[in-house]
Order: sequence, then C-alpha cells, then structure tokens
Amino acid sequence: MSNSLPLFDDIAAAARRINPFIHKTPVLRSRNLNQLCKTDLFFKCENFQRMGAFKMRGAMNAVLQLSQLEQQQGVATHSSGNFAQALSLAAQILNLRAYIVMPSNSSEVKKRAVLSYGAEIIECEPTLAAREKTLNEVVARTGARFIHPYNDIDVILGNSTAGMELFVETADLDFILAPVGGGGLLSGTALAAHHLSPECKIIGCEPFGADDAYRSLETGEIQPSINPQTIADGLRTSLGEINFPIIKQLVHKIIRVEEDEIVSAMRLVWERMKIIIEPSSAVAFAAIIREKELFENSRTGLILSGGNVDLDHLPF
Repeated sequence: MSNSLPLFDDIAAAARRINPFIHKTPVLRSRNLNQLCKTDLFFKCENFQRMGAFKMRGAMNAVLQLSQLEQQQGVATHSSGNFAQALSLAAQILNLRAYIVMPSNSSEVKKRAVLSYGAEIIECEPTLAAREKTLNEVVARTGARFIHPYNDIDVILGNSTAGMELFVETADLDFILAPVGGGGLLSGTALAAHHLSPECKIIGCEPFGADDAYRSLETGEIQPSINPQTIADGLRTSLGEINFPIIKQLVHKIIRVEEDEIVSAMRLVWERMKIIIEPSSAVAFAAIIREKELFENSRTGLILSGGNVDLDHLPF
C-alpha cells in the first residue's frame, strides 16, 4: 500500500454497509476514573458489540464486499480468538459457510463460540506456519475466500467505524487510545481521526512482552512478533503490510505497559464501571494510568476493544 490513504467516503460507505448488522455501541464515562486519572475519559464500549468485540465490524464489511459467487464458496480465516468468532457470525447472518483454522491450544470457550455460530473448525499446531499451511489446504479444498483478520483494507475500513461513531458522539477529543496487535483497529481508528478530527492524537497501546508495534515505529519497518509473552492474547500478532503504512503515517506514539498494569486496569474497569473487558482492552486504560501526566486535563477517548473472557481463568 502506498502513502495514499482511504477517503472518508470509504469509511462512510463501510458504516452504511454494516449498519443493519452491528450494534452502535455506547460511549460510557466514569467520574471515579476521571478523578483517578485527572482527565475526562470517554470509553467506546466495543465489548458490547455483537460477538463481544470490535472485530464484528471488519468481518462484516469484508464479507459484504464479496461477490455473490465468492459468497457462495464460503469464507475462511485463521484465528484463535475474536476474529474467528466475528467471521463465523458474519457468515451465519448471511447464510454462508465458514471454515476457521484454530490452533490446538485455543481456549475451549472460544471454540464453543465459533461452533455455536455454525462454522467448521479445522485444528492445527499452534505455530504461524501451521496455521497458514492448514488455511491454504482448506482454501484449496473448499474454494472459500480467505479473509485476513487485520491485513485487509475492507476489514480496516469496517474497524474504522468504531472511531467514527466516537468522534460523531464526542466532540473535541485531544487523544484516542486503542490497543494494537495486528494493527487492524489502530489503523482504522487513525483513519477515522485523520478525516474527522485531525488535531486529535492517536496513540497505540501494547504490552512490553509483545511490543512489535513499538519496535516497528522506532525502526520504520515491520518487526515481527516473536514468542510474545502477555496475558493480552489478542495482541500477540504482528502488524500487516497494509495497515502499517497507515499507522506509520498517522499514529502519534505507542505506549507500552507491564503485565501487572494490565491486570490492575482490567480490574478497575470491572469494579468501578461494572462492565466486562478482556485483557487486550485493558491495555489502553493501563497506558493512561501509566502516563497520567500526558493526559492530565485533556479529553481522552479509549476504544474498549472487547469483552470475551474465560470466566474460569480470570487473572485476579
């Protein structure tokens, strides 16, 4: 992808396309957390999205962009988590076949969710090479169209609609923070800001144990995520060559956080806001707590990316 960015019309078209199939999620506030952080916080609650995460937006947009013939062949992806569920639900809504390659060590909760949406799971060894090899075999066998979880412009544009909704509802934001794993949410959020509020600074947030986005921005080239170690399982992937140029051009900085800061932030949101978020979501709030001085007396938006948690294995 070149430095030419998608237009606002592309984001608006994605929003219209997916509108009948997604939830317009609320923006919540917390006086208690505002006082703690000395800033005015606006939480965009994608944990309330269908299937429990923002990924429904990108999956739905990508599937709706397929031709009738492609839809008849079905869709396929490799994912251990939220995109597996999102693509499965999008396919179920449109009455398409979905084939999901999942590592053998994926959580049983996530496997049950994928199966509940009617998708077929094909298990593989828990390595990227095995995932890609198995996916290629599935595509060759079924003719299904591969939808990448984050390195796909239609997925990115679908994801950008969460930021678009936040800007429409909440004026004059100084910052927006979003977690970054594969980069599909951060690049989409940055695009929305670029067109709707270019003075707003976009900040990506990731764990020290999976800081490939930080290293990629520092070097100007994609640095692979090798053996990431973090509780934020949604952030263990590497950036894509489609979304990285957007991130490099539009994201102000990346803030890294420690594992105990992620758990503490997650618990604070559960206790004070009475809502469920997953560790990957908590990374953005942890970044605000870590760097309070940067955000003091500002209007700061956060994308709470999802709320899919295994309640039998909570970190606190």
